[in-house]
Amino acid sequence: MGDHNKLETDIMAFIEKLNQLLIDKSHQKEFSGVILIQRDDNTLFKAVHGYANRSWKVENRLDTRFRIASLSKMFTAVAALQLIDAGKLSLDTSVIECLELENTRIPKEATVYHMLTMTSGIADWFDESGNWEEDWAELCRKHPIYLFRNNKDYLALFIGEEPVASVGEKHLYNGAGYILLGLIIERLSGSSYYEYIERQIFGKAQMLRSGFMALDDVDDEVAEGYIPITDESDKVIGWKKNIYSTTPNAAADGGATSTAADLVKFSQALRNGEFLSPALTQEMLAPKVLANDERFRGYTWKYGYGSFFILDQEDNIVRWGPTGEEDGVSCRLYYYPKENLDVIILGNQSWCAGSLGWKIHDLIIESSP
Repeated sequence: MGDHNKLETDIMAFIEKLNQLLIDKSHQKEFSGVILIQRDDNTLFKAVHGYANRSWKVENRLDTRFRIASLSKMFTAVAALQLIDAGKLSLDTSVIECLELENTRIPKEATVYHMLTMTSGIADWFDESGNWEEDWAELCRKHPIYLFRNNKDYLALFIGEEPVASVGEKHLYNGAGYILLGLIIERLSGSSYYEYIERQIFGKAQMLRSGFMALDDVDDEVAEGYIPITDESDKVIGWKKNIYSTTPNAAADGGATSTAADLVKFSQALRNGEFLSPALTQEMLAPKVLANDERFRGYTWKYGYGSFFILDQEDNIVRWGPTGEEDGVSCRLYYYPKENLDVIILGNQSWCAGSLGWKIHDLIIESSP
């Protein structure tokens, strides 16, 4: 009885701290979106802040659909492994042979495994390591982003570029490899990438409010994305929409649309083996390669298939999940194995989920038995 009462007290204290944190973030214009924390079928915490449409003051709801940026790399990873389960593909399949890209700079020894783990060394379609804003503006001047509607539209941006590292040398965050995986999914499945994900991922997990909505489409209950305008002291003084600063359609490296509840369904379905065989489910939920040479926040960082893992001093997995960032979009999908907690943060303003995710992380670790 005492342990039960302590647990209830700890949960109440956790919720109180988290509520105050979100109120503060919202008042400071540092968060707009939804948060859902769930254990199995029990919702431990939910919160909604900000506007889905600022012009008309339409508030976000818990079931609002948000663009989720790179969170959807996990859909691509699962889809690739499904094709391996079906015997149509292997982790050792050469990407250029599968896609007939021999007359490109993609190394012949680069495999599906290298694309999944971002260790192929190939050039990305957009290099995020430099001055992000200036480099993105330059890319948009040369290549009108409104024309990027399908995975194949990205090929010209990277297949002729020199690799930036040797195959298998190290992990370098890379969206181009996931574009190639999307093209493989299309070739081997006989359907479009979008149709395959909707049927084999969203359909199997009953993710009824997930899909692929373009920024210039008119869809019900989809939050618009907003970029803060700040003054010299970084105070938010206004907003602009993200319609001219990100790709209009989703691709295999990100950009699907989903809800907090649907993403919990995805995480649970993945862990429960609803997408993959037991062997490949285990593969999907295991870290593969070192993502950072240095420990950050005391953790070892590794990358798996579409997902980051943080490990403690004893190499136990503390948390896994993908992150998603683009102009007007900021999201996190985290799972804490020890606590059996799904944490979903979906934001419709730039760079709002990262620091909030760490605040929630600290509260979870502090409250963990």
